[in-house]
Amino acid sequence: MHQSIGVFDSGLGGLTVLAALRNRLPGEDFIYFADTHYLPYGDRPESFIRARSLQIASALVERGVKALVVACNTATAAAAEQIRAHVPVPVIALEPAVKPAVTLTRTGVVGVLATTRTLGSQRYQRLVETHGGAVKVMSQPCPGLAEAIETLGPDSPRVESLLDEYVAPLAQVGADVVVLGCTHYPWVRAGIAARLPEGVTIVDTGEAVAKQVERRLTSESHLGGLGRLHMVTSGNPTQVRETAARLWGAALHVESWSI
Repeated sequence: MHQSIGVFDSGLGGLTVLAALRNRLPGEDFIYFADTHYLPYGDRPESFIRARSLQIASALVERGVKALVVACNTATAAAAEQIRAHVPVPVIALEPAVKPAVTLTRTGVVGVLATTRTLGSQRYQRLVETHGGAVKVMSQPCPGLAEAIETLGPDSPRVESLLDEYVAPLAQVGADVVVLGCTHYPWVRAGIAARLPEGVTIVDTGEAVAKQVERRLTSESHLGGLGRLHMVTSGNPTQVRETAARLWGAALHVESWSI
């Protein structure tokens, strides 16, 4: 019997990571858990996010996943170390791509778009201190953006207004590399690019995560599946089904789990 790879996020932003995973590992089985009952994580207390992330990780491991992808920058910042210490399977976690962004900049200014909680975390501060060097890292909190993308849609007037507010400071300081520090933001990549000067590089981490999952499972001889996808939510499965279809571009069956 083939084991699945577990993927979880506060909502459906992690579908951008799931898409990269399925593109690289089309034969693998995946369980994607969207914790939409508690969306958004970005402005919740770190203690809540840590406890909730551990609860979800434990539930996925109990259901037999062979690896766990934390497809949420906020959950990574709050709980990645604790999850790794708590579960017996490989844990691949997301974090803003500060290190590669610093190597790409020509102006010496890098912008990071992320949730308030991610940017305020010790983990993020260590990333900047370790890899920033002489580069100026402009950290731009985006309260409400992930929730608006998910609930109202990437093309909604509210999302457009928030992008106007949050992207402008990065353009003003001359950032020539911008990091998408939340899994929801690739859905509005074109809108972010349109608000930046021509030639700005936009970086997200979905493909890097997929490569790391492939490396870990290959090294442990755990690759193999039937290409199945199991979508689960803690919230309303009908709502999640409708939102997932809009973002994913195809209808997905969604179940509800009480976790």
